[in-house]
Amino acid sequence: MPQRRSPLQRGNFYHIYNRGNNRQEIFFERENYVYFLRLIKEHLIVNAVDIVAYCLMPNHYHFLVYLRDETISDAMKSLSLSYTKAINKRFNRSGVLFQGRFQSIYISQTDYLVNLSRYIHLNPVKAGLVQQPEEWEFSSYLEYAGLRQGTLPKTEYIKMQCQEESAAQQFLVDRNLPDSDDFKRLLLDD
Repeated sequence: MPQRRSPLQRGNFYHIYNRGNNRQEIFFERENYVYFLRLIKEHLIVNAVDIVAYCLMPNHYHFLVYLRDETISDAMKSLSLSYTKAINKRFNRSGVLFQGRFQSIYISQTDYLVNLSRYIHLNPVKAGLVQQPEEWEFSSYLEYAGLRQGTLPKTEYIKMQCQEESAAQQFLVDRNLPDSDDFKRLLLDD
């Protein structure tokens, strides 16, 4: 595969995402989501990133990450291949699962971290899968809301942006996203 136009650099935040080939589902049952989360720990967290926020949707995923290492491309490739092989075996299918390699957007302004995390957590609500973000099991919202003691997301990155308790509570209930073009370019929306 060709090299990325902009190499991903250690010490920066990125919005990383991918979706199913032809926008088809990549998660077919609950166990698929759980397995993918285990693979994230094995391939990404051990090697290359801190997950700040995440959401797994039926046909795509979002990660807000902080790069600790520049091997993220290899780690993402390993994650995608491992998951695709497992799904192909489980469902007796063949071929690609994802729409090419993962996409990444550099987050140049730390004030966007809170809003991007909000966008990621509101994905299931926007898609009509649930009424409230805490109803979706496969996102880091539950850790931020204190409803689950998971170890996947590093919530301190966002909590540092919300220094006062009232700001942290507002982060959890606010559904408004910036309308600026600079922010919109960070999103997957078509």
